[in-house]
Amino acid sequence: MGPVTPKARNIEITAESLREDLARLEVQKQALERELSAVTAHLDSVQRALSALQALMPMAASSSAAPVPVDVRATAEPAPADTTEDADTSREKPDHAEAEADGEPKYGKLTEQILKYFAEAADTDVRARDVAAALGRDTDSGSINAVRSTLDRLVGTSRIRRVGRGLYRAAKP
Repeated sequence: MGPVTPKARNIEITAESLREDLARLEVQKQALERELSAVTAHLDSVQRALSALQALMPMAASSSAAPVPVDVRATAEPAPADTTEDADTSREKPDHAEAEADGEPKYGKLTEQILKYFAEAADTDVRARDVAAALGRDTDSGSINAVRSTLDRLVGTSRIRRVGRGLYRAAKP
């Protein structure tokens, strides 16, 4: 074969670059889909909790500004094409209801794992990434960010302490 022309070489370089971008974007898409799924589940939980609290509020307070319930799942996740189930019946038993019925709550498990980790770490300063690694949640940025946000919530409730930029320590009793 003869020498490769500069145009042909540029096309090869561009194609290789696009293949690398495609692989990176596919991994990023999968991570974002997992994160969206987790956020959607948490949003659903918060909406149910808010609805339950509003039901407990006196009628006088709720009549002045009645909130309009919004079903974000309809915009966040398209329904599968082969679903014959009515939308109202799909909400009768949420996914996490089975886990709660078995006595193991689905939400809060990460918080409990983190608190257990800090109980064992005692007076050691640790980074969020180290906590995520210890819990096996360092596979993607979404999982690490879930650990970071849980750590921030625990700092806010004084269950752990922030001792420096990105450093956490068990709260003293």
